[in-house]
Amino acid sequence: MATSDSDSSVPAYLVLEDGSVHRGESMGARVDGHGEVVFNTSMTGYQEVLTDPSYAGQLVTLTYPLVGNYGINPQDFESAGIRVAGFIVREHCDQPSHGRSDRTLDEYLRAQGIPGICGVDTRAITRRLRDRGVMMGLLTTGSPEAAAARLAEMPRYEDQDLVRTVTAEDKYGWDGQPVTLETLRIRASGSISRPTLVAGSEDNDGEMPERRILVTDVGLKYNILRLLQARGCEVIAVPAETSAQDMLAMNPSGILLSPGPGDPQLLDYVVGNVRQILGRVPVMGICLGHQLVARALGADTFKLKFGHRGGNHPVQDLATGRVYITAQNHGFAVNPDTLPPGLEVSHINLNDGTVEGTRHRDMPLFTIQYHSEASPGPRDNEYIFDEFLGMVKEFNH
Repeated sequence: MATSDSDSSVPAYLVLEDGSVHRGESMGARVDGHGEVVFNTSMTGYQEVLTDPSYAGQLVTLTYPLVGNYGINPQDFESAGIRVAGFIVREHCDQPSHGRSDRTLDEYLRAQGIPGICGVDTRAITRRLRDRGVMMGLLTTGSPEAAAARLAEMPRYEDQDLVRTVTAEDKYGWDGQPVTLETLRIRASGSISRPTLVAGSEDNDGEMPERRILVTDVGLKYNILRLLQARGCEVIAVPAETSAQDMLAMNPSGILLSPGPGDPQLLDYVVGNVRQILGRVPVMGICLGHQLVARALGADTFKLKFGHRGGNHPVQDLATGRVYITAQNHGFAVNPDTLPPGLEVSHINLNDGTVEGTRHRDMPLFTIQYHSEASPGPRDNEYIFDEFLGMVKEFNH
């Protein structure tokens, strides 16, 4: 359970706002980490979890007991760096075994300045969160008593606009090169650079591409861009504050509203722009994008007790009755009782009955609460991108 540091192990503490203290050993950077404590039930994919922007402002507890056993590789990043505020695991493996691994989990956390804790009872932490709901916490190698006092004065998760901390500074395109292990390795080398920046709204020969898809970057994962490119699209990501006028001026064939972190009630500056594009271009919303669409049409959202995070959540398509196993990462949901006329529930969560998708009767618009891009899997729901592009084709011809 010790980290790979040659020094003797250093005690670390996870202090929760209910007063409980969970003692373990420090891993990663020896700095304090503050955030909302949540849990993820996936058995693999910790690298993707670390770099998922939807986890900004959160201390993530993994329920699977062994973490780090396949190391960190150059291909599986989902953003330009670690987005979690801290990492909580039961047992940390400091001797990974995998052909693609080029560093340990501990080394990666240290390089990115992110704290972690290992050797804690993650089952007890998870049960506490399920019973009492997610709560704020502080990871520290200092005094737990002092940490508890500081925690009470720190900002709460739902009071912070975390989208502004993860969105792109400028529009950028996933370049036209094939997505191979080598191109991904080049992108991830050094300071994990972003894909190629784009300056204009036309391709190199001045002609409009057959399908140009804009993706609003309110916290997107790179796999959304990969999957759209693999389907023959020109893909351009735009910052969260991009106006509806600027997006429409780029002549998109369709617009995808990405996942992202935080409470959608704080994002009126995005919601207003979403409202102006609906009905004018085909739109698909994923996770936070799903919530933004609902709010743009007048529906309400609410906070879940402990959220849905992991790769094993059952979702039913109400049109077909088919059940899909989905990857999810969200702490807020759409209130079905507030949906406006025309916007119908298309999918539900079979664990708690919450809304997992909507479809509009009159506009080219549908949304899903789960992650069709998965990464890590399951990959069962990548077909959603084909449905979106089918809607794009029908609308534009």
